Amino acid sequence: MKIYDGVSRRVGPILSSLVFCVACSCGDPEPSPGGGGLSDQFETTPEQFPIAAGIIDEASGLAASATMPGYLWTVQDSGQPNSLYLISKDGKTIKEYDIPGSNNHDWEEVAVGPGPDNGVSYAFIADIGNNNQPVTPTNTIYRIPEIKGADGSFSQSALQKITFSYPDGARDAEALIVDPVTKDIFVLSKELQGTNIYRLAFPQSTTDVSVAEKVGTVPGVLFATAATISRDGSEIMVRTYTNGFIPAVYYWKRSNGETVGQTLVKSANKTLTVALEPQGEAICFENENKGFYTLSEKGNAASVSLNYYKRK
Repeated sequence: MKIYDGVSRRVGPILSSLVFCVACSCGDPEPSPGGGGLSDQFETTPEQFPIAAGIIDEASGLAASATMPGYLWTVQDSGQPNSLYLISKDGKTIKEYDIPGSNNHDWEEVAVGPGPDNGVSYAFIADIGNNNQPVTPTNTIYRIPEIKGADGSFSQSALQKITFSYPDGARDAEALIVDPVTKDIFVLSKELQGTNIYRLAFPQSTTDVSVAEKVGTVPGVLFATAATISRDGSEIMVRTYTNGFIPAVYYWKRSNGETVGQTLVKSANKTLTVALEPQGEAICFENENKGFYTLSEKGNAASVSLNYYKRK
């Protein structure tokens, strides 16, 4: 475990993106997520917490820890260590944890959610990108129980590998959702032709190569780079590089009795205003559902910040 402290660098001013709103209808059967009474209004100018350059320069996912309040997990993509990084919500402390037995071919997303053991919170590391050639015919999602304290470590004996292929050929993907209601895993492809939705139903095999089920396509969403679902399963967000050359975060409220797939095949309830970032590839809801966070790859920028958008 490596620990980095004392981050105090400021970032420059931010620019806001535009908002485009679309309507949504809802319906159909499955377990109820609940929590539908929250406001869908969020601040458009984030609180910013600088992240020191040289530690996490290629952040490709973000998830709120369920076992350590006040901390977020992130990963870096291809060419970076086989590590999870724990970031304090003020950005001042970063801890690096090796994931023994894993291989960072192209890690593009991290999520936190339930798994095979009831009452255990798992981290899901999605090796689903295509940065490294050749593009592999299968993809891996690493599942490992969250450590319960910042002084803990991850054990190779606890690491599980979910290996899967797509039913319609190899895909690039950077967005993952673990449904806290059903424990199903959803992968969203990163394409300019359309964002496809693929489902790995619970219980996922850790011994065989599974073929993901294609659920449908997310209407109006292109080039998806990250996704998140609220802890109670009632809200979903997908972020993209562009919405007419402008970064966008699409937001859905999931109706009672509706699956994640049934929610995402309908137009988003709204598109949220977010600040421009060098290369935005990470988003997550806060555990208490008071807002959401974004994080970016550094790209050509001097540094990045952890951005927090408070719910109104």
